[in-house]
Amino acid sequence: MPTRDDEREALDALDRRIAAARESANPRRSVGAEKFSAASLAWRMVTELVVGMAIGLGMGWGLDSLFGSMPAFLVLFGLLGFAAGVRTMMRSAVEVQKRNEAIEQAEKAAEREKAPPGAK
Repeated sequence: MPTRDDEREALDALDRRIAAARESANPRRSVGAEKFSAASLAWRMVTELVVGMAIGLGMGWGLDSLFGSMPAFLVLFGLLGFAAGVRTMMRSAVEVQKRNEAIEQAEKAAEREKAPPGAK
């Protein structure tokens, strides 16, 4: 029959295996990966702005061609497209900020779990 020390040792070994499995399933991102992530985010925001402006300018040009009022709709929809692109960029920035805050909170929670009992 296993003794209390044997059971405690088995549980400690199990805890170490679980911690190792969690660590391997959730590897820390390297500095290069963070730079890549920031670069891809920047390109995403630039693309959102350019696409918003292109759609607005295209709609304005199309309406101006249809009604024969060349610069009016082009300028109006160009500005509206720019505003839509900026709004989309801001929404993306808020999404990224929330994701980063969630990652920070998860890392802090993991650090608290690793701390010995009674430590703050």
